[in-house]
Amino acid sequence: MRTRSLFIAMAGVIVALPALAQAPAAAPQGTPMRVRGTVEKLDGNVLMVKSRDGADVTVDLAPNFMVRGLAKKSLSDIHQGDFIASTSVKGADGKLHAIEVHIFPEAMRGVVPEQQAPWDLVPDSVMTNAVVQGVAAAPQGNTLKMTYKGNETEMVVPPDIPIVTYIPGDASLLKPGAAVFIFALKQPDGKITSANVTAEANGIKPPM
Repeated sequence: MRTRSLFIAMAGVIVALPALAQAPAAAPQGTPMRVRGTVEKLDGNVLMVKSRDGADVTVDLAPNFMVRGLAKKSLSDIHQGDFIASTSVKGADGKLHAIEVHIFPEAMRGVVPEQQAPWDLVPDSVMTNAVVQGVAAAPQGNTLKMTYKGNETEMVVPPDIPIVTYIPGDASLLKPGAAVFIFALKQPDGKITSANVTAEANGIKPPM
C-alpha cells in the first residue's frame, strides 16, 4: 500500500505542460517549467542543478518532496493494455519515431492524463501518454499501436532507444553528478519550486 500511495503522489507531475497549465485553481501556482541536468548539491531542501544548457538552477523542494528512480526495461516488457508515455519526432516517412519510452506503474493509470502534446526534449518533439493496443513488426523498428482518449496513434520504436519504468527512490539518489529531470513551477519572484524529482538510479538516467 505504501508503494502504491507513493506512486500516486508522484503521478501528478508526470504530465505534459498543457495539462499542468489547465490545472484547477487549487493547484500550486506558478509557471510550469522542466529542469534537465545534473545535481551539483543538495542542501536540505534546496537542490542545485547544472542544467543541460549550462545554467545553474536552484530548485526549492517541498518539505515532503519525493524522489523516484528508474529501472531499465525492453520492448518485450511492453504488453497490450500497458499505460506508457513516449517522446517522439516525426520521421521522413511521416510516422512518429520514439526517442524514449517510459512504462507507467499501474498506480499511475487514471491519475496521469491520456494525451498527445508538444514536448521540449528535442525540437518538434511530442509526448504521448497512451494505452498500448499491440506491437507490430516493421522494417524500421517495431510499431506500437496505442489509444488515448479514444484516439488511435502509432509509433515506430527503434531498437536502440532507452525504455524505462519508475521505481521508488529517496534523497540519497540526489548526489553530485546524478542526472535529474524535474517538473517545476517558476514563481513570480523567480523562485523555482517542486515536490518531485526523477533521478538517475543504478546508472539509468531520465531519458525524457
